[in-house]
Amino acid sequence: MRTFIAIALDPVIKKNLSDFLGRLKKLGPKNISWVREEGMHLTLKFLGEIEDAQVSPIKNITGSVSKKYPRFPLTVRGTGFFPANPKYLRVLWVGVEEQPALMGLQRELESELEKLGFAREKRAFHPHLTLGRVRTPSNLSEILEELETNKIAAFGAMTVQKITFFQSQLKPSGAEYTALSESELS
Repeated sequence: MRTFIAIALDPVIKKNLSDFLGRLKKLGPKNISWVREEGMHLTLKFLGEIEDAQVSPIKNITGSVSKKYPRFPLTVRGTGFFPANPKYLRVLWVGVEEQPALMGLQRELESELEKLGFAREKRAFHPHLTLGRVRTPSNLSEILEELETNKIAAFGAMTVQKITFFQSQLKPSGAEYTALSESELS
């Protein structure tokens, strides 16, 4: 099964992002695969394909790590794209403000999961929410203008109370996510 660990978003933030996505979709060409509102989350660690036998040890890690961190604020602000060169653009995103508890939680999950054999992410963690994936980076000038206009826009804030271990099932209509476990922060 395909899995990841993430922070589920508050419904108000999802609604704000969905409204913004609606504006982008009106501007955008058909070469962008947009994220659906129900699929919006902040990924802390993508695990990929795992065996059933790995589920319990992963749940144990998410449970023990989450207890070490207090609930913390999460602010969704700003827009952008990866990579920085528009000629090679692949991901449109909304930013999440870095703060110590979020960064520590992600770092510790990464470290503990490495002990189970999950490779450490090669790139540094830059918290963001993916809005869309660009198949071919052409005809994007209006989208890029809208991202520039909203590069410091606020999309909402919430208190992170738990992390979720998700299963992701890829379907023709898009990915469907099922919570395998939720781990409360202290």
